[in-house]
Amino acid sequence: MNCTLRELAEEKIIIVAHRGVFGGNIPCNNIAAYDIALKHGADMIEIDVTKSADNELFIFHPGMERAHLGMDIDIRKMNAAEVRELRYVNYDRVATDITINTLDDVFEHFKGRCFINVDKFGDNPELIIEKIKHHNIKDQILLKTSPKPEQLDIIERYAPDIPFMPIISTDDGIHEHLQQRNINYIGSEVLFKTENCQVGSEKYVEMLHRDGKLAWANAIVYDYKAVLTAGHSDDKSLMSDPADGWGWIADHNFDFIQTDWVMPCVHYLKETGKLYK
Repeated sequence: MNCTLRELAEEKIIIVAHRGVFGGNIPCNNIAAYDIALKHGADMIEIDVTKSADNELFIFHPGMERAHLGMDIDIRKMNAAEVRELRYVNYDRVATDITINTLDDVFEHFKGRCFINVDKFGDNPELIIEKIKHHNIKDQILLKTSPKPEQLDIIERYAPDIPFMPIISTDDGIHEHLQQRNINYIGSEVLFKTENCQVGSEKYVEMLHRDGKLAWANAIVYDYKAVLTAGHSDDKSLMSDPADGWGWIADHNFDFIQTDWVMPCVHYLKETGKLYK
């Protein structure tokens, strides 16, 4: 890696692999899924960080134990040795031999290889920053949280120099406020249900770009009832018309596309000449 996020965004749309690329016998949120994402063309991986009862940081989305491990447990209440004994289940709910990686595992494995969006940063900021500094990868990290005052205070206190984006569905002065704070504010992740929503509009994206900021859109679908990008989603791209999914996002000048389907997304954007600017 020899560029910053801003520099990369000047060249191309940044493709973010949401929890890696997974399916079949390979679960999400682990080194195998992230390696596949990079092979498929991702520039950034998104990782969820949680903490064991004895303060070891692991890559796992809290609350997803039944879905991904097949058990009603809470790894936040287990010690690290117990967590290391756990194994993911595959998409038929059959046990695999894939373990839950530590944050150290992931940081060391991907050092110098890609950008890393650290999710759930606000839950354990001091411990996560210690790991980022220990592995000397500050230039690879992007932090995102809600723009709540207590979350911004955490960013300002623990990570004022690390690239940061708020996750917003309305602005309400957030853009102007962040420019006044001691935070490395590089842009916003915007969530919008309709195309005429303030933060999803071309006018808002233009404003961000005018002020030297970047715009992040999600093609992922957590829940079909929770619309993130006015329906211009992975589902629309794969099952209907990619021009109205990934293509719409690209045509509206978003700098990031987060997707669960890296390879077809990259293929479409390359094929249509939309990936590079």
